[in-house]
Order: sequence, then C-alpha cells, then structure tokens
Amino acid sequence: MADYIAGVLVILGALFALIASLGVLRLPDVLIRMHASTKVGTLACGLIMAGVILHFWQLTVTIKAAAVIVFILLTAPIGAHMIGRAALRTGVPLWSPKKSDPDR
Repeated sequence: MADYIAGVLVILGALFALIASLGVLRLPDVLIRMHASTKVGTLACGLIMAGVILHFWQLTVTIKAAAVIVFILLTAPIGAHMIGRAALRTGVPLWSPKKSDPDR
C-alpha cells in the first residue's frame, strides 16, 4: 500500500513540476515567473521526496530526502528574493496589463 501512495506522490510532484515549467514559459514577467517556479517547484520537490521516503523507508534514505526538503524550503525563497531584487535593481522591464491585452 505504501508503494501506491509513494507512486501517487511522485506523479503529483511530476505534475506540479510540469505546471511550474509551463508557468515559467507562459507568464509575462520575471517576477511572476519567479513566483511560479519557486512556489510550485518547491511543492513538486517536496512531494517527490515524500514519495522517495515512503518507497525506500530506510533511515539513511529518509534522512537524506528530509535534508533535501529542508534545503529546498530554505534556499528557494531566498534565491527567488535575490533574483527579484536583482531584476528590479537592473531595470528589467516589468509587465503592465493593457485594456487591449487579449490575455486579460
């Protein structure tokens, strides 16, 4: 039963990673793209690592996968903040919606 749950977690993580990649491709602005890649990418990594923990269920694998989850949770927001800050400081043009924009 644990293998089925682990498989579902890994598949959900892969789907969220796909959604994050589509967000990076489709969204119009560096700040919005950064938001999509950070939030959904962190969730995808966490789900995949949770599936790894359930599938292998060994102490060494569990510790390593938990360390990966903690590392991603600590570094992804900081990295996103630094990317956004650098984009604003260097004057990267930001998206501004217009009334004639067909996507709006």
